[in-house]
Amino acid sequence: MTTTISISTELREKIRNLGRAGDSYEDVINRMYELTRKNLLLGYLYDESDSVSIDEALKEARKKWPKSS
Repeated sequence: MTTTISISTELREKIRNLGRAGDSYEDVINRMYELTRKNLLLGYLYDESDSVSIDEALKEARKKWPKSS
């Protein structure tokens, strides 16, 4: 099943310029989608916004569970 989408002539030219000889618009858009998907996954994998360093984790663990003598 195919779908028609409306885009500006300017955007159509940008997409066309990303293609290689013989590529259809679908080929180019599929490549763009795959690259974007991989970049999003990498962003999730390397996101350190809710991380702590190993040193900080050890410090907190030692406070919580001090060594018994």
